[in-house]
Amino acid sequence: MVAGGARNGTPGNDGAARFAGDGLACRRGERQVLTDLSFRVAAGGALLLTGPNGAGKSSLLRMMAGLLPAAAGRLLWNDANIETDLAAHRARVSFVGDRDAVKPGLSVAGNLASWAALLGRGADAAASVAGALAHFGLASLADLPARYLSAGQRRRLALARLLLAPRPLWLLDEPHAGLDAAALDMLKATLHAHRALGGMVVVASHGGLVPPDALRLDLAA
Repeated sequence: MVAGGARNGTPGNDGAARFAGDGLACRRGERQVLTDLSFRVAAGGALLLTGPNGAGKSSLLRMMAGLLPAAAGRLLWNDANIETDLAAHRARVSFVGDRDAVKPGLSVAGNLASWAALLGRGADAAASVAGALAHFGLASLADLPARYLSAGQRRRLALARLLLAPRPLWLLDEPHAGLDAAALDMLKATLHAHRALGGMVVVASHGGLVPPDALRLDLAA
């Protein structure tokens, strides 16, 4: 299975970045999940991963993030194998998985502040947190313990992490889950703005979130 395409520019200092997979395979226990999978995404591009539950979408996203080793094949950033410097690759990725990873005992703002610290934000961390909360409509809930959030609010809080630090590659696993129509429109606009600046987006979804120009890779094919 192969998907490919190209656009120009990217946020940060990577120039006209390219992210690609070549002959990837993934095993889950004794089961082969993905075999001989290839793709190419250039700056400003989007890749939509589709397929039924268990097809390997989440596993592929974790491989792309450098969190799960491939059983075969290579992941390449600007033609260099990401395995040569996994720390550098992880520093260019923002990954939002299918679980929100929200700490219920922290406030809404406290959750984002914790993530900002992990991302190495310094003196501007407070401004980054405030901006992310405002962007995703959570500013009025900043001091609320996260345990009281609805499922949709928790999802918006998880997605707000994308705005804490500029990363060229966004990897999103079912990011629309739990979002109402207004929040979904907000997410679409956020993805569009990221791509307009040259960022890349890889989304596991059943469709409707990314525009028609996105590359599509059906893992059931």
